[in-house]
Amino acid sequence: MPDFPDPYLIALPKLGAPDIGYISVADGQGAEVPFAVQRVFWTYYTPESIVRGRHAHHRTEQVLVAVAGRITVVTETAAGALHTFRLEDPRMGLYVPPFTWHTMQYSHSAVQLVLASQPYDEADYIRDYDQFRALGPGRPAG
Repeated sequence: MPDFPDPYLIALPKLGAPDIGYISVADGQGAEVPFAVQRVFWTYYTPESIVRGRHAHHRTEQVLVAVAGRITVVTETAAGALHTFRLEDPRMGLYVPPFTWHTMQYSHSAVQLVLASQPYDEADYIRDYDQFRALGPGRPAG
């Protein structure tokens, strides 16, 4: 399995002023996003009691942005490193590399924007946690 970096935060540019508002920009394969964006999707109106995600990807890289509200993201790398991120600033993105298990829990008002490096492909998903753990170097399965 290729060696991928741990998930990390990306500061997106913040342009504007308090009297006119702000815009943030993420150019695909630009200084902010480390891949060419092939797919964009968003989630919203997720009940606070629901945990979403619960998967990893074989190839897809993602940047997650809380454009509104708060999102708590827990990641686990194939090597077993755990990280918790609290996204609540629309100019901050979270880079999630391939082979990173991730879960998200949202405030009710949260809107999550996702920039993805690949078009949707169900075969790219690792949805079974035991299978994910078995992929890690030196990690026992189950």
